[in-house]
Amino acid sequence: MKLIAIENRLCTVVLMLACSVFAGLGGCASKMESGYGVGIQAEREAALQQSQQKQDAPDTPGMYLALIDRMQSQGLFYASLAHIDAYEKQYGPTPDTTLLRADALRQTGQAQGSAHAYTKLLNTPLAARGYRGLGLLAGAAGQFDKASEALDTATRLQPTDALTLSDLGYARLRLGDVAGARVPLMKAAELAQDNPKILSNVALFLLADGQAAAAQGLIAQQKFSPEVQQAIRADAQRIAAASTQATHARAAEVAAAATEHARVPMARAPETVDSLLNAQLPLTQTIDPSGAMSGKQPQLVAR
Repeated sequence: MKLIAIENRLCTVVLMLACSVFAGLGGCASKMESGYGVGIQAEREAALQQSQQKQDAPDTPGMYLALIDRMQSQGLFYASLAHIDAYEKQYGPTPDTTLLRADALRQTGQAQGSAHAYTKLLNTPLAARGYRGLGLLAGAAGQFDKASEALDTATRLQPTDALTLSDLGYARLRLGDVAGARVPLMKAAELAQDNPKILSNVALFLLADGQAAAAQGLIAQQKFSPEVQQAIRADAQRIAAASTQATHARAAEVAAAATEHARVPMARAPETVDSLLNAQLPLTQTIDPSGAMSGKQPQLVAR
């Protein structure tokens, strides 16, 4: 019995020591529960709050915007929306806060509000970001024709933005325009040679272009995860179907144009000199082959 009592005391002491250690890291209970239903979003917010406590509160607009941007880089888009509201209440809205809000709304599934915010940017120095956001929204909705158009405008406004060039290439691939995707994707790959998202789009292009060996080599070199490889293969199948559909559509357009072209000469016979001259005479008069005018009263033919 004494041995059992000693063991129970020992367990109690160990548990107290463990809790005292965890208390220095934010609380025993909260630390132990962090992996059981709290969620990644809450953990990130807690980590961000701890890091903020170690620093002075942002006391300038620039510092506050940097803080909001850092939140979004960590995936805290809901929290960033709250801070954007606080920022605009204190300092007023700016194109920068409009862009941050548009990105956060898009990332949180609020497409209509996001599109409205992106549209506000089209007459500002951040117009390229506005068009890119509208293109991403269109692509997410499966409207790759609109996405390609908006992203093309964005790349013309900001020609060296590698991510926008990559997005444009992807949108064109999903339209079945494999040839049109090549240049923007190659530009993006050379501008950002270590970006895995861009390189995955390049691998997708190589597959769609029939360069399977090159695509597999790039995939192996970049060590893409099985999930990414599966996504690339799935997109390649979608692109092949879109390319076939686009080819059939072009063939139908060519056939319709050829039919229309063949119909035009039959609708109106070519006019000869005699027919043009006779058209200017009264119905009772014609020109005979000898050049004489038939009829009772000779008349001059207007030339």
